[in-house]
Amino acid sequence: MSIDWAALGSVFGVSLAVTVALVGLFTLGIVGLSKQESAAASTGGSATVARTGAYACFALCAAAVAYGIFLIVA
Repeated sequence: MSIDWAALGSVFGVSLAVTVALVGLFTLGIVGLSKQESAAASTGGSATVARTGAYACFALCAAAVAYGIFLIVA
């Protein structure tokens, strides 16, 4: 039995990078929603931008998860 260490390291590196990216993107969405409340108190325009950015982050997270499931099933 032979283990391809280069391929294993590559899978580990890509998995780590994608995990950190998804968690960071989801965190940006949470921060955007929390900033929406404080922005709504001061000005109305920036609250819409914060909400839209948060929803965009959540949509990108959902798309990445759907793509991962597509890769596993296909």
